[in-house]
Amino acid sequence: MAQPADTAPASAPSSFDIAADLAGLSAHERAVLQAPFREITVQVPVKMDNGETKVFKGYRIQHNGARGPTKGGIRYHQHADHDEVLALARLMTWKTALLDIPFGGAKGGITVDPRHMSKGELERMTRVFTSRIALALGPYRDVPAPDVNTNAQTMAWVFDEYSRGRGYSPAVVTGKPVAIGGSLGREEATGRGVVFVMREYARDHQTPIEGARVVIQGFGNVGANLARILHLEDGAKIIAVSDVEGGIRNDSGLDIPALSRHTADRKPVGTFPGGTAISGDDIFRVPCDYLCPCALGDVITAQNAAALDCRVIIEGANAPTTPGADAVLLQRGITVVPDFLANAGGVVVSYFEWTQNLQQHRWELAYIQEQLLKKMVAGWSEVRDYAGAHKVTLRSAAYAIAIGRVVEAERLRGT
Repeated sequence: MAQPADTAPASAPSSFDIAADLAGLSAHERAVLQAPFREITVQVPVKMDNGETKVFKGYRIQHNGARGPTKGGIRYHQHADHDEVLALARLMTWKTALLDIPFGGAKGGITVDPRHMSKGELERMTRVFTSRIALALGPYRDVPAPDVNTNAQTMAWVFDEYSRGRGYSPAVVTGKPVAIGGSLGREEATGRGVVFVMREYARDHQTPIEGARVVIQGFGNVGANLARILHLEDGAKIIAVSDVEGGIRNDSGLDIPALSRHTADRKPVGTFPGGTAISGDDIFRVPCDYLCPCALGDVITAQNAAALDCRVIIEGANAPTTPGADAVLLQRGITVVPDFLANAGGVVVSYFEWTQNLQQHRWELAYIQEQLLKKMVAGWSEVRDYAGAHKVTLRSAAYAIAIGRVVEAERLRGT
């Protein structure tokens, strides 16, 4: 639970309230958009390899489906709980609306530490969870995707379990392996989307990425792909990276291809020989131009925000910055490019995958990347222009645009 210092003052309006005021929402509309449409909590019994049965708790929360089937990842994490899943489901509603793709928002999770489970145990757990939430899933109802500690293999199990007794249903889930209907470009889509937004920010603010000092917190799918693309395509200097066990720093720039090979062997980032090992908390004290949190939520708090030494924060993770930290950063003049804009590349290409599955047709990678670029640039341009016109932060602008689209759909449908 966050400490009081991590939260904004009680009198300060939330990002939702600011945006709701901008959008002119009624009290009824505010209540509808804050409350989830459907919540499912299930027991997930799993027979472990040693013969013992463990029972985990699983969640699937569908926040809003006014604009289309609900969409959102499934995460396996020991701290996943109802409140976290609900907050992330809301965020997915705003993300899909902001990028103007025909989905609502949902999220799922199991309270479990998957690092201590075998592949067989993970498969059995995934199948039980899928079977118990399947009544709420479907290509036109709710479409899951990978999230923290889940991947293409996890989605393949979800797809297969759902399809049993229902027929071949690839569009029920995205982020699948390409061999069974996954989309080209999906694996790197979130990281590449972050890069596209960074390039737009850099162009608008005359702060070139080439040679810029970049710090990346998190070296999973998002952080690793972000680092690779920035290093190889943009000439950025990645000076510090961290994972759950610690970090590595080299002010001359890390050898990202070598670091990627190192972590591919399941070795911690901090043991990479190409720099100086640092703690996970120290990553936020490294002076840089761009700070990119790409792991879990609530990592930039009111406490460490005061010590950050960066020009801009690009949020690759979901909800990495607390409300208290936002207030501190605004006061300090540090720009924050919000998560549901910056990291929306994953759900955009998930939309492309869903569309390809429904069409039973595969798009070429160049076309997918071209369409992703168009979506991310359009999203950035709208948020930038709205923020400038209304003299609000990028986060408030993004909320206002997204909420406006959702409430318009609610009004048209007569909810």
